[in-house]
Amino acid sequence: MTEKDKATPSPYLSISSAGWVEFRNDQVVLSTCKMHVYKFPFDIQSCNLSFKSILHTDEDIQLHYQENNTLITRLSREVMHTQYEWLFINMIVTNKTNRLNFNQTSVVYTITMKRRSILYIVNFILPVLFFLCLDLASFLISDTGGEKLSFKVTVLLAVTVMQLILNDILPCSSNKVPLIAVYCIGIFALMLLSLLETILVMHLIEKDSAAQDNETSRDQSTDVNCGDKSNPHRNLEISDSHCASVCDAPAEEMQSVIKEGSRSKLTDVSFAVEKVSDEPGATEKPMNRLSSNRKEEMKSGYWTRVVKIINRAFLIFYVSAVTLFLGVMFIMWNSSEDDDG
Repeated sequence: MTEKDKATPSPYLSISSAGWVEFRNDQVVLSTCKMHVYKFPFDIQSCNLSFKSILHTDEDIQLHYQENNTLITRLSREVMHTQYEWLFINMIVTNKTNRLNFNQTSVVYTITMKRRSILYIVNFILPVLFFLCLDLASFLISDTGGEKLSFKVTVLLAVTVMQLILNDILPCSSNKVPLIAVYCIGIFALMLLSLLETILVMHLIEKDSAAQDNETSRDQSTDVNCGDKSNPHRNLEISDSHCASVCDAPAEEMQSVIKEGSRSKLTDVSFAVEKVSDEPGATEKPMNRLSSNRKEEMKSGYWTRVVKIINRAFLIFYVSAVTLFLGVMFIMWNSSEDDDG
């Protein structure tokens, strides 16, 4: 007993003509017992209440009890008008004799109770399962932005808060780790793997986009250099200035200008021949540039293809692991083993 009986003792006695004296006194007994919370909140507890004399032996006093356990269980249910967290299952009565220097018999009442689990299912187990479903649904979010990563971190923090709540409601009287703690840790580990996979995928996508940015900047610099090399307006200005100088020259200088013009025509013809001979090489350069650009595009899209393969493989693994884990937890919670060591 953990507290004294606060009930008022009965002042009545019953005396029979045969010499029997009967005294009844109802008591409210508050006691503690070891709890096995391995299957919390689906646990079934058994508590023992022992009654014996402290000084008297079996020769001095004999304890009589009702041996019909079914009758005792039925009478106990009739007395219990309200049941809160625990549901009464049955009561079993046994006797135990200690044989030391003298025989002393004790009567042991074994009370079996079952915890009401519906509140824990609704308030704890189902919310954690819903968070896991949200993490599964996050695979539909695009990997290019940061919304998927922030969403997964938020869900993971929510599961952490649920673990803190579990630490407050779970009794610390078990040698084994309770299954509900394994349930939370397993779901937390699966969601952590999902978060790490998202970080890896975003890193690969960022690596691919960086390669594409480098390729774009390289193409822009190439176009600027080509534009500086070929400027037709400068040639037009030179020719216009040449024509203007020829028209303004005096008559005695025309012959020398004509001679210079004929000499320049020969030079233009030679330049034209050289230009025609250089045209095959000039056409080969754009082809080489196109092939190099195509190789760069294939190279820049490599990590994107790797990301698609990783997402597909991890989704299959994730769904399989979640299904297997929940199935094992269901089997262990419904197993008949009650001893948690």
